[in-house]
Amino acid sequence: MYSLLRRLLFLLPPEQAHIAVMQGLRQVHHFEIGKRWLSRRFCISHPSLQREVMGLTFPNPVGLAAGFDKNATYVELLAALGFGFIEIGTVTHRPQAGNQRPRLFRLPADEALINRMGFNNDGVIAIAARLRNIRSRLSREAQGNARLIIGGNMGKNRETPNEQALVDYGICFEALYDTVDYFVINVSSPNTPGLRDLQQRDALREIISHLQTLNQAKPVPRPLLLKIAPDLSWAELDQILDLALQFHLSGIIAANTTIRRDGLRTPAEIIERIGAGGLSGRPLFAHTLQMVNHIARQTSARLPVVASGGIFSAEDARKVMDAGASLVQLYTGMIYRGPGLIREICEALVAT
Repeated sequence: MYSLLRRLLFLLPPEQAHIAVMQGLRQVHHFEIGKRWLSRRFCISHPSLQREVMGLTFPNPVGLAAGFDKNATYVELLAALGFGFIEIGTVTHRPQAGNQRPRLFRLPADEALINRMGFNNDGVIAIAARLRNIRSRLSREAQGNARLIIGGNMGKNRETPNEQALVDYGICFEALYDTVDYFVINVSSPNTPGLRDLQQRDALREIISHLQTLNQAKPVPRPLLLKIAPDLSWAELDQILDLALQFHLSGIIAANTTIRRDGLRTPAEIIERIGAGGLSGRPLFAHTLQMVNHIARQTSARLPVVASGGIFSAEDARKVMDAGASLVQLYTGMIYRGPGLIREICEALVAT
């Protein structure tokens, strides 16, 4: 059924299709009968799916990656699709429109996307207020079920100099603290000029140290994770892992989108015409698996890993978990496989 729907949706520009689908599902979710239908169709609850990671109890290990729900607009709907955790953002201090459209492109031959969205979001103040309302409603409707885990992915505004980036991250942290369960430091998007320079040791140490100081001053510190680029060398990755262990980060998300274009089936002239942006989807899976394996070995499994990149099936999820991932995140896989992929993975995990 989704295969037919996907063919129709792929006739629309990607960003327009995303909005159309989510608005349509929101109308279904608005009615109680629609909520029950979504729950029966997509959700699965089983004790074996729960995961205790970073001091949090996840209803299941399948989460939504950042970038899909940038403004926390669809959290309750996405929960009804069966996700065990939802990462909103990337959120910045001030609202920003992002890059000019078109900024999202499909590569069907590769089951991939290229995006250069540019951290388009409503700004942390508006998003935090929205999350407070969502938390209130979810709390009333929980009825003894495991609590939905919400993560806050933080970035800096485009115009903020790298030297002042820690200020942006700190403001986002303080504004979101009482609305999210964990935080992610995003210094790895390729779509904000200079952002990836913050992965360098000295710059990253300063940001992590600042955020951990703020975090440890709270009555209940939140898990703090780092999202890394898949384009790092192994030596660069090892330096980052040393910092993560030194500053007691709670985990690593491996990984963000890539700027590499090698090995694609899509003709080179199409890739050239699309231009800059981060590549996500099926082509990333092999490297995601390598990164998870490397991080688990290098840290002796002391640092939880969230695998994000190219997960398109229950088998993919099982492979990264066997390699050392505690949790997985979906985005592009759901675009190509549909929301049924969440339940497919969960059912396979229950069966094993």
